Amino acid sequence: MTTNPSNSTAASPLAPEWLQVPDDLNTLHAPLWAGGVTRNDAGELTIDGISVSELQRQYGTPLFVMSENDFRARARAFSDAFNDAFADICGGVDVYYAGKSFLCTSVVRWVEEEGLRLDTASGGELAVAARAGIPGADVALHGNNKSDGEIHRALDLKLGRIVVDSLAELDRVAAIAANRGETAKVMLRLTPGVHAHTHEFIATAHEDQKFGLSMAGDSTEQAGLSAAEEAVAAATGYASIELLGLHCHIGSQIFEPDGFALAAEKLLDFLAAMQSKYSIVLPELDLGGGYGIAYTPVDTPRPAAEIAQAMAAVVRSKCAGLGISAPRISIEPGRAIVGSTTFTLYEVGTLKTVRVDAPGEQAENDVTYPRRYVSVDGGMSDNPRPVLYDADYSAVLASRTSDAAPQLSRVVGKHCESGDIVVRDVYLPKDVAAGDLLAVPGTGAYCWALSSNYNYLARPGVVAVRDGSARLIVRGETEEDLLNRDMGV
Repeated sequence: MTTNPSNSTAASPLAPEWLQVPDDLNTLHAPLWAGGVTRNDAGELTIDGISVSELQRQYGTPLFVMSENDFRARARAFSDAFNDAFADICGGVDVYYAGKSFLCTSVVRWVEEEGLRLDTASGGELAVAARAGIPGADVALHGNNKSDGEIHRALDLKLGRIVVDSLAELDRVAAIAANRGETAKVMLRLTPGVHAHTHEFIATAHEDQKFGLSMAGDSTEQAGLSAAEEAVAAATGYASIELLGLHCHIGSQIFEPDGFALAAEKLLDFLAAMQSKYSIVLPELDLGGGYGIAYTPVDTPRPAAEIAQAMAAVVRSKCAGLGISAPRISIEPGRAIVGSTTFTLYEVGTLKTVRVDAPGEQAENDVTYPRRYVSVDGGMSDNPRPVLYDADYSAVLASRTSDAAPQLSRVVGKHCESGDIVVRDVYLPKDVAAGDLLAVPGTGAYCWALSSNYNYLARPGVVAVRDGSARLIVRGETEEDLLNRDMGV
């Protein structure tokens, strides 16, 4: 069997084209990490001066480690950037933090203290909001299949908006509000038919998916009317509905601005048409979220100010062209606020190296290349995104620096699944060994939120670090927590 000669600087033929061999494996690529994450003089990763070894000693691993200062800074950046960009158009923007990305009572309080509002997607998320004490007027409720109980809870909490997803749901919200002798504040979620450049499972504005009211014609029982127009007509006829405006969300982890601009134009066209046809002025327009972050060194997310200016230019121009006053704009960033604030800390266990044919090479060439598997003490139970979305991540050796040559590695979990992959391709030092700590950045969004107890692993805790002090904001589960729900003998 022929083996590939060792070369500490050459890229492995097994690596994807985008993955480059780092010049220095100890350097932290800034866009991937929260502010305050660096290495100390001993080479150990620290956050606001607290070392990862100290965090492991206090809280164990796996562990989600979040920078509170970074979360607050990113929240302020969105609020300031969009308010500045839209000040002359509609007096500013209402920024709703998308709680589905990561939510706990501490985060709700940070959101409120930084002047943002909160977007929820279930009764459970509403319960977190209520416990945190945020005013209901600053909360929105989403969902394509809200239960009657969730609608009642939204009305109990006097939510600022219920985002209605279908004609049937509009009827139910109207009936429940009428039976209570109340008025529900409603926005209509539309599907503008925009293709977002992202994974199929997180693209949400094309026709063939579960969310929203179609803007395509002849999509209801009323000939010639789209579901979106029928919903507008129906909502204006309900005494128990206050129709605030329109909503759309084209998807998640999107870098290019074209989709956002096209969606805004389509909804403004629709808003103007409804104003002309039904003599109603819809005062609000929510353009959703979905702004991408850096998960790998090749990702190039746009700054909040750049996104805001681009969207403001479209809204300003379109409203002028239509001859309408601009509605009050709102947006819903989640990942773009919380994603990069957090890294997951793991301890290395088993390592093994296999030899693999390079993609596209003929097996008869009899040449194989090494790929090392680095197993950690977590996995798909704390980060299912690589399994769900083919999501790419990066990783660094966190407990020390190393001058060893880079080796193409695959960071995998401890679950009984061959697809249990945390980082599919990354260069790590050749001398990584059991007991080392690895840090995977960019895990603030949809990792803890999607976590599970697969193989009866307890879900990790979440530690917030601020100004040299760390505290648990979500306690890690114990085996006793898991067994307490088992009602057998």
